[in-house]
Amino acid sequence: MAVDSKNAENNKTADKTLNVNGGDLNGTNVIKNRFSKTKEFDNMTNIKLDKEHESNKNEKVEEESWEGLSHFQKLRRMISLITVEPILACYVMPSVLSVLATQNLYLEKACRVNLQFDHHICDALTRRETANYTAEEEAVQTLVASVTGWKTVLQSFLPCGILIFLGAYSDRVGQRKICMLLPIIGEFLTSIGLIVNTYFFYELPVEVAAVTEAIFPALTGGWFTMFMGVFSYIADITTEEQRTLRIGIVNLFHSVGVPVGAALSGILVRKIGLYGVFSVSATLYVLSFIYCFVRIKEVKKSDTSVKSAANLCEWLRNFFDTRYVKETVMVTFKQGPNNRRLRVTMLVIVMCVIIGPIYGEMSVMYLFTRYRFNWNEVDFSMFSTYSMCTSLVGTLFSVGVFSHLLKFDDAIIGVISCTSKILAGVMYAFATKTWHIYIAPLIEVFNGTSFIAMRSMVSKLVDRDELGKVNSFYGVAEAMMPLIYAPMYTTVYTSTIKTFPGAFFLLGGALTMPAVLIFLWLYLANKKHIQANLDNEAKLRADAEKVGIENKAYETDETEKKEIGNTTDEKEETVLQSQIEMGFIESIVNNSKVQH
Repeated sequence: MAVDSKNAENNKTADKTLNVNGGDLNGTNVIKNRFSKTKEFDNMTNIKLDKEHESNKNEKVEEESWEGLSHFQKLRRMISLITVEPILACYVMPSVLSVLATQNLYLEKACRVNLQFDHHICDALTRRETANYTAEEEAVQTLVASVTGWKTVLQSFLPCGILIFLGAYSDRVGQRKICMLLPIIGEFLTSIGLIVNTYFFYELPVEVAAVTEAIFPALTGGWFTMFMGVFSYIADITTEEQRTLRIGIVNLFHSVGVPVGAALSGILVRKIGLYGVFSVSATLYVLSFIYCFVRIKEVKKSDTSVKSAANLCEWLRNFFDTRYVKETVMVTFKQGPNNRRLRVTMLVIVMCVIIGPIYGEMSVMYLFTRYRFNWNEVDFSMFSTYSMCTSLVGTLFSVGVFSHLLKFDDAIIGVISCTSKILAGVMYAFATKTWHIYIAPLIEVFNGTSFIAMRSMVSKLVDRDELGKVNSFYGVAEAMMPLIYAPMYTTVYTSTIKTFPGAFFLLGGALTMPAVLIFLWLYLANKKHIQANLDNEAKLRADAEKVGIENKAYETDETEKKEIGNTTDEKEETVLQSQIEMGFIESIVNNSKVQH
């Protein structure tokens, strides 16, 4: 009787289950209701698995196509891959090359034209015989520093507005060449304008030279637009598997262009003078323009909904369409899992407090070394080259050892980088001898790694199809930093030049401190997120065991999901390598002690 009662109770339970599930004899509805969220994740993971299989297949084909080639054939293929790299080299090198010539033009005009000091005084200052002319040197530097402050504002203000519209427009119509040609035209006109200012030396004051240097790059976007165009074009013409190699080649050309330009700048100013330097720069810009116009072929866009503008007014409406600006901001700061909005906001702040002091230091670094160490243009160019080379070595070490070998968290790498910057600032500030300041770049050797850490963290927070918009917003935020930091640093320098000329380095260290705290917070938040994921996974397994229904399909899905997770972890470094390379290039640009 007890057995019959138990069987009857089991039959009632089974009937109830059948009624609830609409006759679902397999009980699949129970599983679906119990694990609906898990199954949704499985579907998304299966899609990702297909993409990973396709990516692995493409990588295998790419590797096989290279394996059967001789060294000469590989070299020819490498050369055939070169497209935008010479453009970047012929743009960066003359920009860096003309920096010291422009600074010397400012100093000469300030002394001889604006302040109207006697020729023998200005000649002595040029020869760095300043022992008896300290007051005159201070007056000249104060004037040049103030001019540099508002010139940087003018040079950076317009690109802030142009960049976000130009990026969205370029994405819609697929025209990348214009993003590379415009900055070249602007820099060429600047070189011609500086030649005119040199010719009419006594007729035009230093303010006219500053406006000439700033206005043309401002109207055409400058460095920001050039880098946006170059990286967008590479993304258009390469597969994900090729992109790392291509960005590596871009990095090679850029890494060669910047130190070469810095090393030659001081020497050429001495050997061929202002006319010669500006003429060489203009010639390189012409070569870059011709190469870009002939070599670069636009990639046809598959979006046929974009129509050509019938007239200028329609084109302007399409170009300055604020809908795309709003979309960029909304995508950047949209809500997401793991406090996405808060983390992205914190990384924007980190970018500002890291890159801002670099722009500020660039605006007064040459003046500081002239005043504190009595350097000339050759001395400064040698130091700039040395500083950039140490930064390159430190960045390579950080990427190779900290990131790939030791698997440090991105936030920890950011902490190391910012700490390096702060300690170096103290060394710069209190340096009184030449060997003191040459030690500072060794302390600052890891500073460039912060840009890599930032880009890597951003790429992990946002979807791939959102990276373009997010990077565009970061570019605009970066372009705004000189508006704030250049006037701040020039004001501090002119106020403390008589008492403590290195005070602005301590200011930079203090302004970098928030980045250390934010990186530490991001590290702790990331650890908490990883632990929460592990706890949720354990809870899901426990819930699955409690269901009591043997479902081989579900077990297979769980096994497959684990395999996918392992595959995703292995592939993550490859997927994010292009972002790391972009951060690497950016670190070399921003850590150079010269700025056009």
